[in-house]
Amino acid sequence: MNTRTPNTLLHSPSWKRLTTFFASGLIALLFSSFTMAQEPGENLSAEDVQQRIDNAEEPMYTPFVELYLLEETKALRKEMMNTRAELIEKVVDKELSVADKTMSYATDTVTYFFYLIAGATSILVVIGWNSIRDMRNQLTSLAEKRVNELVVEYEKRLEFIEDQLKQKSDIIHQNQAEIERTNEVHSLWLKASQETSQQNKISAYDTILDLRPDDVEALSYKADAVLEMQEPLWAISLCQRALKLAPENGHAHYQLACAYAEIGRWDDAVTTLQKAINISEAYKDDASVDPSFEQLRDHDSFRKLIFTDDGDQPDA
Repeated sequence: MNTRTPNTLLHSPSWKRLTTFFASGLIALLFSSFTMAQEPGENLSAEDVQQRIDNAEEPMYTPFVELYLLEETKALRKEMMNTRAELIEKVVDKELSVADKTMSYATDTVTYFFYLIAGATSILVVIGWNSIRDMRNQLTSLAEKRVNELVVEYEKRLEFIEDQLKQKSDIIHQNQAEIERTNEVHSLWLKASQETSQQNKISAYDTILDLRPDDVEALSYKADAVLEMQEPLWAISLCQRALKLAPENGHAHYQLACAYAEIGRWDDAVTTLQKAINISEAYKDDASVDPSFEQLRDHDSFRKLIFTDDGDQPDA
């Protein structure tokens, strides 16, 4: 296929020959016209030259030159037509190539776009499925964890409530037992107050001490009953036991003073009686008539302690 363009056509040999021919013919024509029209010694104007050309009977050029020009013109036209056809063919080929490439690019673009969409959709489906499954697993694990925490928490609360209920139940049972014990102790105190036998009183006090081993009043009143049975040493032991539990118990001090007086420990008796009177002045009156202090009535310290006023002292 000939690939010459209009620029290459200007530089072709035919074009150069045609140009040279036209230039030579034009020069020859002008020269012949000038030589024919001008005679020696004549000065012709342009009008004269034009008149002579119009009145010329023979052509100023030969048929050979005309034929040559026509042939060259014809060859030039054919060559230009061929060049135009080649140019049109190349332009059409270029347009078809561009259209083909455009269609191919568009087709590839659409195909790649659909491939991209399909791949992205597949990835999203896989990721979405995994995300949903992971979310479900996480929700399940969180729910189980929360349920377990609630179960543990409520178990602890139930255990705490059970412990409290058990403690309260124990307290209730203890209170009930204490109430029963108190009622029994009251009945024993009533029984002891109604008994005339010292042995029966001691038995009642022993029962009270079995129920309440640290009952100071039962110990001191038992010491009183023991003194009535002429057992001062036993009474001293009971009073000392009571005073260990309650050092400020006046009745225990008084019974201990009586026991000391029974065994002849006068100073200890007066000292202990002083402690009882310091706790309660009523023991002074009791000591003034108590037979346990009969041998102490002439004792100066006893008289000063009991008979503080001269009018209260009995006649010697």
